[in-house]
Amino acid sequence: MNEPHDSPVATDEVSGELSDDVSEASGPTQLSGPTQPSGPTQVSGLTQVSDAVLRHRALEALTTARARTALLTGCVDDNELTAQHSPLMSPLVWDLAHIGNQEEQWLLRAVAGREAIRPEIDSVYDAFEHPRAARPTLPLLSPAESRAYASDVRGRVLDVLDRHPLHGGPLLDAAFAFGMIAQHEQQHDETMLITHQLRRGPAALDAPEPPRGSTVGLPAEVLVPAGPFTMGTSTEPWALDNERPAHHRHLPAYFIDATPVTNAAFQAFMADGGYTDERWWAPDGWDQIRRHGIGAPLFWRHEGGQWLRRRFGVTEPVPQDEPVLHVSWYEADAYARWAGRRLPTEAEWEKAARHDPASGRSRRYPWGDEDPTPDRANLGQRHLRPASAGAYPEGASPLGVRQLIGDVWEWTSSDFLPYPGFAAFPYREYSEVFFGPEHKVLRGGSFAVDPVACRGTFRNWDLPVRRQIFSGFRTARDV
Repeated sequence: MNEPHDSPVATDEVSGELSDDVSEASGPTQLSGPTQPSGPTQVSGLTQVSDAVLRHRALEALTTARARTALLTGCVDDNELTAQHSPLMSPLVWDLAHIGNQEEQWLLRAVAGREAIRPEIDSVYDAFEHPRAARPTLPLLSPAESRAYASDVRGRVLDVLDRHPLHGGPLLDAAFAFGMIAQHEQQHDETMLITHQLRRGPAALDAPEPPRGSTVGLPAEVLVPAGPFTMGTSTEPWALDNERPAHHRHLPAYFIDATPVTNAAFQAFMADGGYTDERWWAPDGWDQIRRHGIGAPLFWRHEGGQWLRRRFGVTEPVPQDEPVLHVSWYEADAYARWAGRRLPTEAEWEKAARHDPASGRSRRYPWGDEDPTPDRANLGQRHLRPASAGAYPEGASPLGVRQLIGDVWEWTSSDFLPYPGFAAFPYREYSEVFFGPEHKVLRGGSFAVDPVACRGTFRNWDLPVRRQIFSGFRTARDV
């Protein structure tokens, strides 16, 4: 979903567009072309199954991603595809060809050793070379050319997948490179969905409503007992380098919200003057909201005595029981301070999501080791909004914490830093160059995230001013 830094831009908050004077998003979803791998990662789990199973899994992941790409680029006309709907986002047509270019570079050239199809476009679709704001000025392929190129690459990739051995190196073991590319495409699909949210005009997308949830009978918070747990992974076959390796952490006891913070709860913060009281804000956050006149989550406006929001071309009342969406880290942190609480650390979030006190082991997901299903989590653009708080009881953690996977990305208090024993793979620019205090970690995924790119160990990161992403939060407190 995120890419390397861009130069700062500012747009109009009053009009509903971004007003954060920020650089381009950064994060785990950007590939910039093959280089010599800096070191292998341990990929097990799928390494003991047959090539036929690996090929099927890779084919399913690639096919699902391409169907979503086709939906996101086929629901608007060519003018909409080539327009830049926000200076923070690429034209949709750039994402389309970039997806094909990365697939060609990694799967056809790096894995299969084939000659380049269109080497002259590599630079055009290198996100590290061209910031998003400048991409409309590049000699981009037309929508028809982009579709033809991506289709040509995919046809050749399927031939490679059918014939090439899936062992003999870190890119091949457990079909890692194919899984990496499927995740890359799905993450760009999430980026394109953000562009759809930013675009003006009538709705172009539709989806059924998510299931209703209820917090009746649920505790407001859950106690997570003190003790050790295993954080990260050394066995998840398609995990990215920043999720590795597994390591032990010991945490004191803490309380964490049973559900994400809702719009109703956030409106109480707003009604109490939360946006006008400097006490609750980190200094940089206070500067941001003062400088840009921010007084509500992005896409909200007050009209006729009620709060309305714009969601994928539709204006509607803000649902009181949904998790709050499109808030920055600064807004989440300010709310937590106002509520007498704090944001959970990344380790606290993962322990609440994965640790099973009965067995002492860390699960792949809150509900267990099984892959996500529609009754457990709101993922994959199945719906175009978060489910209401308390939904998906089948997806609860052993301690009863709900909606840790899907619905909204959840800000944590933690900086994006490497785990002990981290090794960059397949190259430093994948994660390592983003480590540091400039970026905050988000966890759990959102309704816009596909299951292939979401797991209990998955780490997203972004600048603390970022608001156009599908971000919310939950709070915690010390015992």
